[in-house]
Amino acid sequence: MTSRPILRFAPSPNGYLHLGHAYSALFTWRAAAQCGGVALLRIEDIDTGRCKPEFVAAIFADLAWLGLSWPEPVWRQSLRFPVYAAAAEQLRAQGLLYPCFCTRTEIAAKAEGPDPDGAPYYPGTCRHIPPAIAAARLAAGEPAQWRLDMDAALARIGERLGFPAPEGWEPVFPELWGDVVIVRKDTPTSYHLSVVVDDAAQGVTLVTRGTDLLAATAVHVVLQRLLDLDTPVYWHHELVLDEGEQKLAKSRDSQSLKSLREAGWSPQDVRSRLGFD
Repeated sequence: MTSRPILRFAPSPNGYLHLGHAYSALFTWRAAAQCGGVALLRIEDIDTGRCKPEFVAAIFADLAWLGLSWPEPVWRQSLRFPVYAAAAEQLRAQGLLYPCFCTRTEIAAKAEGPDPDGAPYYPGTCRHIPPAIAAARLAAGEPAQWRLDMDAALARIGERLGFPAPEGWEPVFPELWGDVVIVRKDTPTSYHLSVVVDDAAQGVTLVTRGTDLLAATAVHVVLQRLLDLDTPVYWHHELVLDEGEQKLAKSRDSQSLKSLREAGWSPQDVRSRLGFD
């Protein structure tokens, strides 16, 4: 007997959901129905400073309003920090993580270009700090984030990487990211680490998410190989754009589902607007 495909929708409760989130959720639940699978809801709240209980409640309300349901319990990443710390320790034990003491300003000043997300590409400054000096700085309480030595990681893996997609095998190019942050200064994980660990722990076999996260899949495939985790199928869907042809975003105050509901929109209005008639 084959197990049911497992998908997930994993929003961050740092603001209200908008039409872009609705598209991703509806896409995920439709894909689950088409393949006879189940869609999980996961709350990705590792940013404890920006994530708020009212936004978590709004996520539940918005998705229920759209007619979506999910199995319980709903995982919350803020309750799983020890699990992510243990995964980071596995990487550290392989000699693949190093502490980085640089500030954003210092990185921007030395960067020669952007990474795939548009942020300044980290030049590897702290990779060259002698271990004894780095240990002394850590012991003195100097804040540090932990980065993956990408060159060393790829050398350990020793082969060209990719991931399975609906249209076939897709190659990835993790070297474009350089030494990504795996453990942040303010929390014992990062998006890259926590999402990989949780997808594996929940048995996710099909990841549906926007094309804006396509480049990040390269980092996730690397971490999956280093942590000996299965790589799911990735299906990257189109984005919902505003009138200026920019993707909807909380940071740009894109109109929320909550405000649309209060303005009289129905769930069918949202489905029709997004092409889910």
